[in-house]
Amino acid sequence: MALIDFDSVTVDFPIYNTSGRSLKKRLLQVATGGRLSHDPSGVVIVRALEQLTFELGDGERVALIGHNGAGKTTLLRVLGGVYAPTGGRAQVQGTIGSLIDISLGIDPEASGRENIYIRGRLLGMSKEDIRAKTPDIIEFSELGEFIEMPVRTYSTGMHMRLAFTISTTLRPEILLMDEWLSVGDENFKQKAEARMADVVQATNILVIATHSPELVMHTCTRAIWLEHGKIRMDDTPEAVCQAYFGYVPPPALPSAPAPTPARSEG
Repeated sequence: MALIDFDSVTVDFPIYNTSGRSLKKRLLQVATGGRLSHDPSGVVIVRALEQLTFELGDGERVALIGHNGAGKTTLLRVLGGVYAPTGGRAQVQGTIGSLIDISLGIDPEASGRENIYIRGRLLGMSKEDIRAKTPDIIEFSELGEFIEMPVRTYSTGMHMRLAFTISTTLRPEILLMDEWLSVGDENFKQKAEARMADVVQATNILVIATHSPELVMHTCTRAIWLEHGKIRMDDTPEAVCQAYFGYVPPPALPSAPAPTPARSEG
C-alpha cells in the first residue's frame, strides 16, 4: 500500500547576500513564484510552499497544475525527499521513482553499458538487478554496438533513449513526473509511449506536473491547482481544468443508429 499524507506542509528558502538585488528583481520573484518575507535576523525568506494539506492513496493519478513558479517542482522534490519541509508534516509510504531528470548521473565519458550501472545504482537498483536487466535495456534502447562507446559520442536522441530506458526499468509504488516523457524518433516514440503507459499502470500513485489539459483529462483521477505555493483548488480533473484552463471536454460523438432490419416480403 502507498500513501502520501501532507499536513500543513511549508517550505521556506533563505536567500543570503540580497543587499545588492534590485527592487525590480525582488518584485519579479513575488510575481512569478513564492512569497518574500524576512526572518527575525533580517534574512530574506522565499516561501515556496505554504500550508499544503492533502492525502493521496492507492489508485490515484494526480495532476499538479499552475503557472511556472507556482510550486509544482518544489512539491515534487518534497515528495521525492530532495527537500525537507520547514513546517508541517509530510508522510510518504512506498517506494518512490522519479522521472523528473532522467539524465541525472549520466557520465558522458563512460560507455553506455557503464552508464546503465551508474544510473541504475542512483535509482537504488542492486548490482544483481542491474546485471539482470542490462540485456533488456540494451535491446529496448536500440543502441546496438554503441552501448560500448562513450556517451559523448551519442546523438541527442541516442542519449535520451538510453536515459529513458534505464529510468523506466523500475516499477515504483509512487511515480513522480514533470510532464509526460516522449523521446526518440517516431518509431521509438511508439515504444516509449507504450512503456510509459505500462509504468504508470503498474504504479500505485502517480503525481505529474503538467500544462496539458488533455493529459489531465485522459490520465488523471484528480487535479491540484497550485498558486504562489498554496493550493487554490483540489478537485476532479474536469472541475480543475474548467477553472484553470477554461477547458471543456469535447462532446462524445453520437453512436451510429442501429440498421433497420430488412422486412421480408410475404
